[in-house]
Amino acid sequence: MKIDKVNLHVIKMELKKPFSTHLGTVKDREGIIVEVVDENGIRGYGEGVAFSTPWYTEETVGTTLHILKEVLIPLLLKSTLVHPREASSLFSTVRRNNMAKAALECAVWDLFSKQLDEPLWKVLGGTREVIAAGAVAGAPSVTQTIEQVHEFVRDGYERIKVKISPSSDYELIKEIRQEFPYLRLMADANSAFTLDDIERLKRLDEFHLEMIEQPLGIDDIFEHSLLQKDMKTSICLDESITSFHDAKSALALGSCGYINIKLGRVGGYSTAVSIHDLCGREGVRVWCGGMLEFGISRAHNIALSTLEGFDFPGDISSSSRYWEQDIIEPEIQVINGKINVSKEAGIGVELNRKRLKEVTLFTEEYSL
Repeated sequence: MKIDKVNLHVIKMELKKPFSTHLGTVKDREGIIVEVVDENGIRGYGEGVAFSTPWYTEETVGTTLHILKEVLIPLLLKSTLVHPREASSLFSTVRRNNMAKAALECAVWDLFSKQLDEPLWKVLGGTREVIAAGAVAGAPSVTQTIEQVHEFVRDGYERIKVKISPSSDYELIKEIRQEFPYLRLMADANSAFTLDDIERLKRLDEFHLEMIEQPLGIDDIFEHSLLQKDMKTSICLDESITSFHDAKSALALGSCGYINIKLGRVGGYSTAVSIHDLCGREGVRVWCGGMLEFGISRAHNIALSTLEGFDFPGDISSSSRYWEQDIIEPEIQVINGKINVSKEAGIGVELNRKRLKEVTLFTEEYSL
């Protein structure tokens, strides 16, 4: 597999509604669409999911562009790959920068599966032809959050995640649970708490949440193990897990009952599948997290979620959840809480070139 050309499209779209967490409010979303093109003109697509500023991780759209342009794309163009797994090995000489690596590695996997004329999920070893979808509620007030949850329930989403923080936790979850006593509900703290809040967090046990995601520090594994020993509710690790080694350490310490696997956060499919397999062997559940993505990344998330261990609904909502019009065709649709997995080659979607042009800030092409 020889890559002849790589195109980068930096795009920006306004969300239909602002998305709020204790870290801030996102009103529009910048991102990078990656195209890798082989000698026969077959194209594979990836997406850089870093945000414009480093509020979620240290990576940004700017740093991703730099690493792609100056380091990763030159490495790829000089190489001939037999299998996409070799891209991960090729990029291992570069420290961190997982979102940049994933953007390019995922595009290579899409291209490879199209060359085989097979759906990517089958190439990965996926078994699910239908996956369950979950949604994320993030709004400035309790009333608005409950309105969002009502909307998601009407649309059939099978699990709702609610953003919490020390200024909005117990009372928020209490009101939602009173309104929806049987809803599959989880909370996401985005590292808003410390071990000093342990009694406060334990109060949430009464609401029978599926899990509390990343309550403590973004790079912590050990303190989560102490918290998990003291809580009935399962902890899910997100930001803490950026590598296979992180996952192995977390499982050895008993730090969590779930791991949220994000392709961008762990550097692409090779690491994501390895973490999935490890968790399966150790009896820890996994699910696929989201990053307010555009349609390319959503399609990759669907492919990943077909693997056997992804038995808990992920953050994979309809394209129309966030965008007036996505950049892909067909757009992602959730019907009665489910997504039917495409049987088309690759990730099963193509770029809507007209829409892409409307939202593109600039495009750059790279070749040898």
